[in-house]
Amino acid sequence: MRRTGPAALAIAGALALAGCGGESGSDSGSGKADLSVGSAYIPQPMSGDMAAGFLTVTNEGGADDELTGVTSDIGRVTVHRTVDGAMREVESLEIPAGGRLELRSGGDHLMFEQLKRKPKEGQTVSVELRFARSAPVTVRMPVKPATYTPKTGH
Repeated sequence: MRRTGPAALAIAGALALAGCGGESGSDSGSGKADLSVGSAYIPQPMSGDMAAGFLTVTNEGGADDELTGVTSDIGRVTVHRTVDGAMREVESLEIPAGGRLELRSGGDHLMFEQLKRKPKEGQTVSVELRFARSAPVTVRMPVKPATYTPKTGH
């Protein structure tokens, strides 16, 4: 029985080392993006046919991705970057590997234009986010009061 002890230890050690280099259940470090979306909301528009949208896309994967487009049944949606207080429409926003894209009030955001219906507090708006390398994600964005300030800071 003495001989099986060292052999068993060697096998257990080899299995433990093999587990260190293998893929886990997530795409972390695998060379693929692993996206999730949270903190989504739309402040109720006060007037006109425009609204803003905010959310966070988290990438726990090992590769960058980009938000390349957004669609919604309530109107046209564009992606805007804000630099030094000036906003401009852009074709995409980067989501770094192991990082996040925060669309927040006063920063980068979604613009809902030419609204077919004005979203009201308590309703939800469905949007489809499209990415350069990942599958589209459908998000239901709750409509919050116009003065809503989330606890997450965006």
